[in-house]
Amino acid sequence: MYIAYANLITKMETIECIPRKWGNSLGITIPKEVAEREALSEGKPVMITLKTKPDLRSLFGTVKFSQSSQEAKDEMRKGWHD
Repeated sequence: MYIAYANLITKMETIECIPRKWGNSLGITIPKEVAEREALSEGKPVMITLKTKPDLRSLFGTVKFSQSSQEAKDEMRKGWHD
């Protein structure tokens, strides 16, 4: 994906990284092949957009339905034999 920003063309790439503890901070590493392909080097500025993956386990059980799953299945099957 390419984005025009302030008359510059910027390439955006999505990679998955796992933050690791570095002293009192967290750090991420950029895979070597991505760094080479993008000509990244120490001291060269980059822009990073963070987007975390949702933890679906934390959502389990939070949605309440007006009928049980069995009742929903029975209702859907009513029209099958017409």
